Amino acid sequence: MDDEHCRQFFLEPTEIAHRKYEALRAFFVDGRPLQEIAQQVGYQESSLRSMVYRFRAQMQNNDLRPFLFERTLDGLQIKLVPSQASRRKRRRSPTGER
Repeated sequence: MDDEHCRQFFLEPTEIAHRKYEALRAFFVDGRPLQEIAQQVGYQESSLRSMVYRFRAQMQNNDLRPFLFERTLDGLQIKLVPSQASRRKRRRSPTGER
């Protein structure tokens, strides 16, 4: 079976969140240089540097919403985190319509 299409999904991500995930993973897990990663996933190196900085800050605050989960410091408990929009209370319309 030819898995080239499956390989391309990981090597050439097209969705924004996926590209961000793969870029951060390449930096933190694979230890690749920012310039190389930026070129591969189509970011400016300065944008990727900012992304790394923000991700580190999010990790310190245990705020991983872009990746849709949160984990405790011991790494054992993982739960889904609702998006910011779904956590807001919806105001009822003064006309009674939805």
